[in-house]
Amino acid sequence: MVLTLNIDQIALTTQDWICKVQIVEIGRPRESPDKKCRFQNLILEDEQECQIKAVLYADEIEQYAEMLKLMNTYLISTARVKISQTSHGKPIHKFYWVLDKETVIEHITPSNGVENPLPPPTKLNITTFDRIPHMMLDSAVEIDILAIVLRCSPQKYAGRSNHKCREIIICDNYKNQFLLTLWEDFGEIEGNEIEAKMEKEMDLIVILGRNIGISTFQGLSLQSRYNSTIHIAPNYPQAVELTKWAKENKSMLLSRESNKTSTSSSAPLMVLTPAGQQVVSIEQISSPTSMGLFYLEAEMAISDELQEFCVLECSGCKQKKRTKDRKDFHCPKCNRKTTLLPRCIFQIDLTDGTATVTASISGELGEKLLSMTAEDIFDITCAKRQSLHVNHVHEMLSNKLFQIQLRKSSWGTSNNTQATYSIISYMEKQHTSPTAIDRNSKKIRPLEISEMEVTETTTAAGSSNATPKFEPPTPTKNL
Repeated sequence: MVLTLNIDQIALTTQDWICKVQIVEIGRPRESPDKKCRFQNLILEDEQECQIKAVLYADEIEQYAEMLKLMNTYLISTARVKISQTSHGKPIHKFYWVLDKETVIEHITPSNGVENPLPPPTKLNITTFDRIPHMMLDSAVEIDILAIVLRCSPQKYAGRSNHKCREIIICDNYKNQFLLTLWEDFGEIEGNEIEAKMEKEMDLIVILGRNIGISTFQGLSLQSRYNSTIHIAPNYPQAVELTKWAKENKSMLLSRESNKTSTSSSAPLMVLTPAGQQVVSIEQISSPTSMGLFYLEAEMAISDELQEFCVLECSGCKQKKRTKDRKDFHCPKCNRKTTLLPRCIFQIDLTDGTATVTASISGELGEKLLSMTAEDIFDITCAKRQSLHVNHVHEMLSNKLFQIQLRKSSWGTSNNTQATYSIISYMEKQHTSPTAIDRNSKKIRPLEISEMEVTETTTAAGSSNATPKFEPPTPTKNL
């Protein structure tokens, strides 16, 4: 007797079963990591909104290409049931199905007369942007996101292994932003499709990303993984609603995004500054056990005017070099001849009513504060060997309070560990006198898109002469 079951009722040993499902997502055909086989992933959903992954291999991909369509309903009988592997992230179900030549698949159409097609899907386990900074970050963490694409950069080679990638800027309907790096074929295929749609279509594009990794690059960013999927203009009600919101607010989103200037050829790098984060004091984060992302209200000042305000780094891997000579050289990391480019970086003191701490600020964020480019800084301090005049910065910072997003981390050996502080973003706090500040815990409003700047660097805590410790300016590629 053939049993009609839902997804959760089907196990490894279940025989002679039928399940009514709808195809809610279809991935593109891909190659396995070892290049030994081609496969295609589908996401199936039953009447109870339970979802499971189904896989087609090799010849079955072409065999079922005309039959299996997105948002169509099918009766699937006796697919091969296998245990989901966790080596490439958290699966959506403990099992997955293999649709092979022995699987029976019947298409249910509106005119079927016996079975009715399932209604459009509504289930999405989306991680909202404001939750991401509070998640435990490790190589296994993966999330699903729904986002608006604001900018799509050209493809480039990046990372320690010089992998091809494409960076896009995404945001949610609270105007929070993230950098999302699409690695390898995701940048080439989905990235090209996003780029083409943005050039052709009038409205902003919404994407659904599944199994997206979280990186600490530029403070906090997102990246594709081997098992990720990127769906452009998905049909879920949540995506339709976000698309409608983006259309209604397109002018605001694009005007704020376009007002942000950039001194590099790549897309401006941004990071989420969630709404409603609690402001802490510098004294509170000075504890040796306090690590992570914090929100401060503090004054800023450059106390060391004799420090170097820029360094030279490899144009490919971004490794800092001690030399001040910009001649071409062979980079062992990139394994090719490359050039050295200047990068703005300097130390700045942060002071509130409880303590003072020294942090690093760099890249576009530092250039904006100094009102000059890294090229200008290098020309003055290195080529002409002159001191950098920062009187205009002192005047600009004087008697002003800033809302600051600060990352604290640690580095060193087991015998000698130092805390480091990195400014991720900042903005002037409006209409507030420093003498009238309530130093107790309070809520900070979210940064607007035009006010966000991101580039993470680190400096040893409490030392204005410490050697900056650089993080690679491209996220490490995690499969």
